[in-house]
Amino acid sequence: MDYKTPIAPEAIELLRTEKKHPRVSGFEEIVKLIESPAQFEKNKKVGLRNRAMLEVLFSTGMRISELINLKTVQIDKTGRVFIKGKGKKERFVYLTPRAQRHIKKYLEMRGGSESPYLFIPYRGKNIHQKDKKISPNYLEDKVKKYRELLGFNIPISPHSIRHAFATYLAESGANPVAIQILLGHESLDTTTRYVHASDRYAEKMHHKYHPLKE
Repeated sequence: MDYKTPIAPEAIELLRTEKKHPRVSGFEEIVKLIESPAQFEKNKKVGLRNRAMLEVLFSTGMRISELINLKTVQIDKTGRVFIKGKGKKERFVYLTPRAQRHIKKYLEMRGGSESPYLFIPYRGKNIHQKDKKISPNYLEDKVKKYRELLGFNIPISPHSIRHAFATYLAESGANPVAIQILLGHESLDTTTRYVHASDRYAEKMHHKYHPLKE
């Protein structure tokens, strides 16, 4: 700001980044990935924990940061989960009966632990510390590994599981405003990017509403 520039600002053209077509994995692929820790993990504790984590992700649509910071006290007996998300915004998300079953299995195997966190690490430095949590990188790497072992060509990450949660709710007819509340989005515009990302959803809407069917 203190020196004159030899090039006028209006002479600089910003590069336009290529907009990638949103890709959502097929429902069957998501289910196989969620179920895969039991197949690929030799350590049964790790398999049960990772399966429960993926079940919770797809059941609730929560962010990976919300998942790894999830404490047991945040879940009530009905499967309702109290979340304090981005910007300290509070909301509720909901566990399916299926997700609740897998959490129960994991907790039975986990046994007593002083950690307040629902999902605890079994390896690494200071694992016995009360406040030790699983790292986001660990879960991202595991999801990538499971995807590769299953031979899926569409990248799947913890975030894309959240994306799939929103997309499949929309495909089943869920109200976008309800999806917005569940995802914890400030703006409905952000949610509609998820809602309209599915080619299958677009095809379904085309067949349903096109005026010249015959």
